[in-house]
Amino acid sequence: MPQRKIHTIHRAATHTTGAPGLVFVHGGHVDSRCWDIHFLPYFSALGYDCHALDLSGHGQSEGKAAPDDFGIDDFANDLRQVMAGLPGDSVLIGHSMGCAVIERVLERNTARAAILMAPVPPTGTQGSIMRLALKHPELFGEIANVSAGRIGPKSLALMRDVYFSPVTEPEELLDFAHLIQPESERAISDMLALGLRIHRSPPRLPVLVIGGQCDAVFPPSSIGYTAVRWRAQHKRIPDCGHMLMLEHQWRTVADAMAGWLERALRH
Repeated sequence: MPQRKIHTIHRAATHTTGAPGLVFVHGGHVDSRCWDIHFLPYFSALGYDCHALDLSGHGQSEGKAAPDDFGIDDFANDLRQVMAGLPGDSVLIGHSMGCAVIERVLERNTARAAILMAPVPPTGTQGSIMRLALKHPELFGEIANVSAGRIGPKSLALMRDVYFSPVTEPEELLDFAHLIQPESERAISDMLALGLRIHRSPPRLPVLVIGGQCDAVFPPSSIGYTAVRWRAQHKRIPDCGHMLMLEHQWRTVADAMAGWLERALRH
């Protein structure tokens, strides 16, 4: 299979700990920069070597001219390509769509551990899309506006209602708005159809599923399905929405992940 040009952000560990590397996989409509605002500096300072990739058609990776060419299987191959260039088994950390990519990779590949943040549920995204369309019928048009650089007060207010907690500051919303880009229609279709896919039994490895108590995209009840499937520890962060790594409570999220990693990697 030919390899594509996959861009990564690398933040080297600030000191040597012997811990495995962390590979971060972004969700839909954004790219690897979402991790570099808070999480990559945070975890590299703890002694983790950190890599965040741009999936094909996102950020600086190949395929920006035709993002609809790529689906979840293509994104999984992107992640496999990055993993193959790293020493040993890494810890895989994904957000939203990125969790679906990680779960697809783990059907064939191994990892030291995985953290699934606000994951797409095993039943797919149909329920979420219908719920959001009914409550916020203007959402998908505003996402298109923001992707084109048309960012206004209405767009920011809607982004806060859907993706963040109510107390999110305007500058935090702007950090998010500047990352938004078109998403692959093929990948969106793949996530809609997840519930129709035959899911293999997941491998046994340490898994943390973490979500926001205020997540309007994948509420706590749907995130719980993923935790059950993976026999994972399930952590809910109060007063936190969908964009866990960009929320005002991002440090609470990162601290919970770091504490879990320290315990999980002892075994």
